[in-house]
Amino acid sequence: MIGTIIYIVGLVLAIKAVLEILQMPMGMAGKVISAVLVLCTSWVGLAVYYFYAKDKLVSWFK
Repeated sequence: MIGTIIYIVGLVLAIKAVLEILQMPMGMAGKVISAVLVLCTSWVGLAVYYFYAKDKLVSWFK
């Protein structure tokens, strides 16, 4: 039961992160690379995105 809840929370956060990435003003290649990395790295990718990379992605992919 608790595992299912953790899975659903992770899924919702991953979808939210991908939607945020897709709305950022950068090239399509940067969007795809960022979204795939967040989705493939699970909780670690989400943590890195929300705590470190969220504000820096646009400058990295310009």
